Amino acid sequence: MATRSKGGGVVTVLEQGDAGFERAFEKICRRQQARDESVDKVVRKIIEGVREHGDAEVLSLTKKFDGASLDELEVDRDEWDAGVAEVPAADRAALGKAAMRVREFHKKRIPASWEMREEGGAYMGHRVRALARVGIYVPGGKARYPSTVIMNAVPASVVEVPEIVMATPPEKDGSIQPAVLMAARVAGVHRVFKMGGAQAIAALAYGTASVPRVDKIVGPGNAYVQHAKRLVFGEVGIDSEAGPTEVLVVADKSATPAWVAADLLSQAEHEEDASAVLITHVRPLVARVKDQLARQLEGLDRAKIARESLRRNGVIVLAKDLDQSFELANRYAPEHLVIASDAAETLLKKVANAGTVFLGHYTPVAVGDYLAGPNHVLPTGGTARFFSPLCVDDFLKRTAFVRFEPPKLRELGSDVIRLAELEGFTGHGQSVELRLAKIRRARREREAAREAESDGAEWDL
Repeated sequence: MATRSKGGGVVTVLEQGDAGFERAFEKICRRQQARDESVDKVVRKIIEGVREHGDAEVLSLTKKFDGASLDELEVDRDEWDAGVAEVPAADRAALGKAAMRVREFHKKRIPASWEMREEGGAYMGHRVRALARVGIYVPGGKARYPSTVIMNAVPASVVEVPEIVMATPPEKDGSIQPAVLMAARVAGVHRVFKMGGAQAIAALAYGTASVPRVDKIVGPGNAYVQHAKRLVFGEVGIDSEAGPTEVLVVADKSATPAWVAADLLSQAEHEEDASAVLITHVRPLVARVKDQLARQLEGLDRAKIARESLRRNGVIVLAKDLDQSFELANRYAPEHLVIASDAAETLLKKVANAGTVFLGHYTPVAVGDYLAGPNHVLPTGGTARFFSPLCVDDFLKRTAFVRFEPPKLRELGSDVIRLAELEGFTGHGQSVELRLAKIRRARREREAAREAESDGAEWDL
């Protein structure tokens, strides 16, 4: 069953049932970027340089990669206040509203400590507490991302992480974009550092004279950033790896072609490696969406990026029916899934794998990107099969505790010993047996004392 590409337009069109379709669709699903050995070599060198030379290496690499000559890495309070003051009132209000909505959403379900007690003297549970210090990475380069500041920092702020540290690349003049500083202020960030790339990840992971070592690093970034996070994992915690952004639209006959095309372009304009996929069983919709893509590209500010993204990873799949559309969508496991249908809420039950699902015709991905409430830091590259959106859980840790009193250990101890012997760990069993022996001695002593007391009472009679 092979692939059939039709029309020669800005996207590839595949039809389910054609020869080679399965092979072509499986290739689309396996879209995780190949790990470039050259990237690995560069990133390892950067990490080792930062570990050995600290601030000096970070400053040197910032000049090399970002073109900024800095005296200090940290944004001081006066610079931060000045940046915030530059943000127009309307933009300040919009950023504040976004932070408020994201905060309210994440406050709805904060895990709490809990405990349980069992008859016989067992006491156990979980203590939940915030991480002491977290680092959030906010990319720069081709765009500014104040929304990423909000999405990464607000959940940490909600659970009262004591110190939230942000790293983001500076402009060539050494400044940080005012909107990013404003977002950091409303999101609850405590400290901001002018550093990007793998060097920023290394500084956060290992600490330098001026950059504090964090417990966990979250946030998206390019291949160098993601590879650096992968290499420092274990030294610090990280969130799921963030690859290029992606959207998959499942559309039926009620969909508006122009709106579907706009949703595809809204993600394609992010970067050349972004993925935009439409799956529909409505044949006339294919041509109409292709036509709308071509029309809307003409007026798009980031048309060059979006066009290249569609050329590389733009796909329209003509499925056999609506059920097959969702079967294919679940195989793809998209970061963003749009259900362009009048029956979107009913169809939600068909979704097994997706980062966030956007229901109906009036819910573009953009509302989720900015201020709906759910986090926009989502699993990509098919990892929605097993990863979840960033949330408050990512900034918490759980410590389990357990206490057994003698009656409970007497009740369960023999089973513990049996299981230990089953695995060949006799030392485990011995640690229980020694305690059981004392419990048995104490019990015999109590019984002997009662017998002696009873005998004494008989003589008194």
